[in-house]
Amino acid sequence: MRKKFVALCILVGLALSACGGGNKTTSEGSKTATVGEPVEIVISHIVDENHTWHKGAEKFKEVAEEKSGGRLKVSIYPNSQLGNEIDTIQSILTGGGCDITFTAESMQTYAEELGVIGMPYAIKSEKQLYNVLDGEVGKEMEDIMLKSGMRVLGYFVRGPRDITSNTPIKTPDDLKGFIIRTPQSPMTVAAFEAMGAKPTPMAFSEVFTSLQQGVINGQENPLAMIKSGSLYEVQKYVNQTEHLRAWVYIAMGEKKYQSLPDDLKEVVNEAAKEAQTYEHQLFLEDEKKLKGELQEKGMEFVEVDQKLFAEKAVPGVEAILTEKQKVLYDKIKSVEE
Repeated sequence: MRKKFVALCILVGLALSACGGGNKTTSEGSKTATVGEPVEIVISHIVDENHTWHKGAEKFKEVAEEKSGGRLKVSIYPNSQLGNEIDTIQSILTGGGCDITFTAESMQTYAEELGVIGMPYAIKSEKQLYNVLDGEVGKEMEDIMLKSGMRVLGYFVRGPRDITSNTPIKTPDDLKGFIIRTPQSPMTVAAFEAMGAKPTPMAFSEVFTSLQQGVINGQENPLAMIKSGSLYEVQKYVNQTEHLRAWVYIAMGEKKYQSLPDDLKEVVNEAAKEAQTYEHQLFLEDEKKLKGELQEKGMEFVEVDQKLFAEKAVPGVEAILTEKQKVLYDKIKSVEE
């Protein structure tokens, strides 16, 4: 009996050792990290597996799991599997199961100033875009995100947004009565109303079917989204309005971030940095090819006088800006092009 008892104690001791015993720690910095079950990080986003955002998420997973020695486990859910962008943000902020997403102006629900990320023709060149993101204005927006409960780990730059349609759109007059899908952004809605269109906000996951069924006449997005959403199957023209140059943040719930020990926070930071660099390389390569690829799919590109669209859109949106939005908008406009 005594031998059996000793053997049982040894087995229990080995099991506790393998699981970390719930208490074993490794000291690194000012905090200690519990050794045991890996910490899961869930990434949810709206694009498909071929999009550069998803590939950036895969790079994050690769780096985070490797550099944490398996103490972080990253799960990725593309294609709005866990809900649309707004649903995902809500899940992150309420501890509903998601931890990281890619978002920007949709955060205006929680911080109205961030709506200006969707302000048409506010940023007029790639250089100005990077100057905004990497300068004082960018830091201010990151602080606003943090106060709203989302920590900015990095960003993915987007290509300029164009309008797609089945008839050419060369001037704002061609948009009169045009039913266009927009994101759930008051600024985008106001811009297209000012141009005479009938904006209809909906989730991106619903766009293809809505175009196919004739519920909407067109939509607006960067070329990468037009391709990844296979919109070339239901749209003939890309009208080069380039009405918005913007980005999405790699954003993590602050509560989840702060729940990590210091060494794992650093791993998350490093993984996001590498994901941003990797995705940006893919983005630049894609931007060179996207027009040709869409043309091969049968789409025609329509050159437009962008000033005509800006003259209609900008005053329409400026009229609805709140005081906080106006202050941030003026700062963005003042950044050197």
